Amino acid sequence: MATVTPAALLGAVLAVPNAGASATPLAVLSTAPPSTVPPSTPSTSPFPPNPPTNLTATSVSRFSITLSWTAARPGCCPVTGYRISYIEAFYDVGSSMTVGNVTTATLTVKSGTEYLIYVTAVDSQGRTSSLSPPLKVVTPVTDTGPDTTPPAAPTGLVANDVTGASAALSWSPSTDNVGVTAYNVYRFDGVFISSLLATVTGTSYTVALESRRFDYYVRARDAVGNVSIASNVVTLTGTGTSPPSVTTAPPVSPTSSNPPNSTCLVRYDVEATWTGGFVARVTVANTSPAPVNGWILTFTFGGDQRIRSAWSAQYTQTGADVTAHYMDWNRTISAGGSVSFGMHGSWSASNAAPSTFALNGSPCRAIIE
Repeated sequence: MATVTPAALLGAVLAVPNAGASATPLAVLSTAPPSTVPPSTPSTSPFPPNPPTNLTATSVSRFSITLSWTAARPGCCPVTGYRISYIEAFYDVGSSMTVGNVTTATLTVKSGTEYLIYVTAVDSQGRTSSLSPPLKVVTPVTDTGPDTTPPAAPTGLVANDVTGASAALSWSPSTDNVGVTAYNVYRFDGVFISSLLATVTGTSYTVALESRRFDYYVRARDAVGNVSIASNVVTLTGTGTSPPSVTTAPPVSPTSSNPPNSTCLVRYDVEATWTGGFVARVTVANTSPAPVNGWILTFTFGGDQRIRSAWSAQYTQTGADVTAHYMDWNRTISAGGSVSFGMHGSWSASNAAPSTFALNGSPCRAIIE
């Protein structure tokens, strides 16, 4: 069953290699089962399954991606299914799909779009594994030719001659089965909006900087309009005349908890709730004078909530304890800045919010809405 998180409701949200075939051995060297086969009698200790491995795309077309992965090893209890989360790159909107105890699935997607895909295993007690290593896939713009293969991603994007007003971007050329015809240069606001700044035939472009933080990336394109997976990201802040960044720390309210010497502030907003389900957004503000590079937020639900999908963060959950951490594009929280992520979940007896949060192990002040 596929669950699509509507952008109007959520604002934004947060796929699967192949199981290898084993060849017949020429001689029997051991009677022990292969290490890749999950044990038939799982341990009785209460711990979740391991994540699935070898996530890959076995078929990619304009509107579908077929995935394959190696089955997860169970923890305390048998694995009964898998949850696939797939998010559009640089757009902060995604979907999830739950399947049974299988090792392949097909996603319905958009053409000419890059996706970041993860798979988690679910056991018979509802415990979920950590995320599989991510898989990046870009879909073509046509299935009928003359060219159905997107170019390779540009590499080595760097910024040179950086001033307060501009920076010179350059990158290494891409390859393609037919030929690269141009490169698209984009600016990303860190949440929803990517703006196409220019389409150039060379491997350099000078961008005008504004007085707030933006991410810049490049895609190669071919003659029919197929685009590549994005290059690495370069983050730049200028001294232009645009309004200051909106990613400022939320104000502290009288209901906030205030650990001494805290350098972080977390706002937990329940955006929607209904019998058995909820949508929540978490904003993590860095109130220290130094950036946080590689943020990890931990908290404990006050009820029996289970996260079913998340966006703008990766997560693991064991019982009521949740660990959320950065995606590749929001790894750093600048000094005085913030990042947000959201979650869609279920509950039965109570949807009580978390009351305490810790950023990279240090307690944070908290605002519960």
